[in-house]
Amino acid sequence: MERVTRWFSDLTGLTYEFVEHLLITLLVLLGLWLLSRITLSIVFRQEKDLRKRYKWRKFTNYTITIIGIILLVNIWLGGLRSVATFLGLLSAGLVLALREPVLNMAAWVFIIWKRPFRVGDRIQVGEYAGDVIDQRLFQFTINEIDGWVDADQATGRIVHIPNLKVFTEPQANYNYGFPFIWNEVTVRITFESNWQRAKAILTEIVQRHCESLSDTALNQVKKQSQQHLIFYENFNPHVYTDVLENGIRLTMRYMCSIMRRRKSEEAIWEDVLKAFATTSDIQFAYPTTRFYTAGESHTSPGTAP
Repeated sequence: MERVTRWFSDLTGLTYEFVEHLLITLLVLLGLWLLSRITLSIVFRQEKDLRKRYKWRKFTNYTITIIGIILLVNIWLGGLRSVATFLGLLSAGLVLALREPVLNMAAWVFIIWKRPFRVGDRIQVGEYAGDVIDQRLFQFTINEIDGWVDADQATGRIVHIPNLKVFTEPQANYNYGFPFIWNEVTVRITFESNWQRAKAILTEIVQRHCESLSDTALNQVKKQSQQHLIFYENFNPHVYTDVLENGIRLTMRYMCSIMRRRKSEEAIWEDVLKAFATTSDIQFAYPTTRFYTAGESHTSPGTAP
């Protein structure tokens, strides 16, 4: 090693110390790269799940990067005292000159430590909602939903959000603490309709399409929810009744999985339309205009009031 260092120093005209540090740096980088490849190769042979492979790859890259930075700083600056001085000056300069990148890195540490969301979770940050598909040092990436698309389905856009948004924007996590969402489908019928029969029909339909949990799964959901102070005593669907100025509103509230919201609504509405079509005493409510002439009234349907 010493002979190679002296030969290269004489050849290039660089100082012996600089060449020595350079060669050690190359060896360290090569060793860390080999360590990363070997670790991932062993893990991938044992683990077939793509999500776990992704997490292992991220963890290995972060670990190797941190170890590499510590070793390289120690090689070039020589000793922990110089490292501490260097890091102190560097951090002060970064805070002043690179405020947003520093905040992004601090937010990344917060995301890794507190886990407000994970890869695969469906979240909303500010105006953007979607499924988290990647987490990096300065930003995280979501597969966008909503936007111009209804019912929590993907728009096809990939949105990159700076990590610092977790400090400045409220976040909603669809998965955290409770693995399902509550959805509501509203049906309006006329005052003349048989609302009790309509409610019975809707109750039967929503029970058929709501999420069905076994007793074991139900206990697990309750246990997980109570760990985060989310208490749901009843997971059964329900139909609520209230009166509006233009008819009776029946609201079906039911539990569904995150990815089934639109599909479940479609199935419910198709059954509602089929059931009401065969029932003569139930009519949908819609805006109408009434004209009164000589004590008689005439209704013009479909006209805005």
